Amino acid sequence: MPQEIEKHYKEILKQYIQDQNEKDLYSGQKFSRQFIEKEISPEEVIGIHKASLKELFPEASDKLWHSFDFLIEMMIHYGLALQEHQSLIRKQEEMEMEMKIAAQVQNTLLKTKVPNFPCLDIGFLTIPAKQMSGDYIYFLNDDPNNASVAVADVIGKGIPAALCMSMIKYGMDSMQYESASPGIVLEIVNRIVEDSIDDSMFISMFYGMYNAENSAFSYASAGHEPALLYRAAEGEFVELDADGLLLGIDRAVHYEERSVQLEKGDFVAIMTDGVTETRTESGFIDEGLIRDLLESVKDKPAQEMADTVYQHLGELQNFQLHDDFTIVIFKKEDK
Repeated sequence: MPQEIEKHYKEILKQYIQDQNEKDLYSGQKFSRQFIEKEISPEEVIGIHKASLKELFPEASDKLWHSFDFLIEMMIHYGLALQEHQSLIRKQEEMEMEMKIAAQVQNTLLKTKVPNFPCLDIGFLTIPAKQMSGDYIYFLNDDPNNASVAVADVIGKGIPAALCMSMIKYGMDSMQYESASPGIVLEIVNRIVEDSIDDSMFISMFYGMYNAENSAFSYASAGHEPALLYRAAEGEFVELDADGLLLGIDRAVHYEERSVQLEKGDFVAIMTDGVTETRTESGFIDEGLIRDLLESVKDKPAQEMADTVYQHLGELQNFQLHDDFTIVIFKKEDK
């Protein structure tokens, strides 16, 4: 350790002890930069301070000097802990930055265009619980007669879930110009998923297709939450469920396909479990709450319906979502 640094420090310390003014404190602050430049550790600084005081107060008790030895040991371990803490903070900041970039890439990659049908009002909303979403909405809109939508939910979150979503998009893109039925679509996507992702990752999906010529809504499900059909004439809800395993479990699985007829005012609500299994401080919401919410806004535009459901259920959670929140509304209007 350079002797001139010790000597200079002793002079500044002596001056401050004698006068105790702001000017001497400022000199000490400026001098501390030399410790940093010379890579002098905090415990070494304490050692310099102890040696300087011994020269200034040689008559002081040995107990006082022992206290500095104790402080040096404390600072050694404190310094190591501080370095580890700062290293963890830097790593966390790097991970957060990578997650932010990944989320931006995901948002760009998974963008989808809503079909425009005069007789069908479409509204949708997808809100991630964290930066990366495990939910996915994909509209097929190149068929002049059919409006199709896929709603998927990866069992898992973060970057692995985002990679799974990329595989789903790849599968859906491959069928952009096809008019395959919902059951066939799920069979094709299932084979892509089964070939491409780890056995520990599973995906649920609901695929629905609305035909503008006959107002039929055909659908199939790969272990997904049942959609809700609201019958305006009866003022009742019907669950739209169909048999089918989660994607990626069995390459040869067959997906049941069903169809319902939509009349004026009818709507189909397709949701992920982030909606149906909303949790509050007192537990999961009652399943009838979502039906009551949807019925209360049945006369509103589809997008307003979706927004209202999110606003109400989000408030119940103080907008601290426990899971990704996704809802799609297909509402039948006059031709």
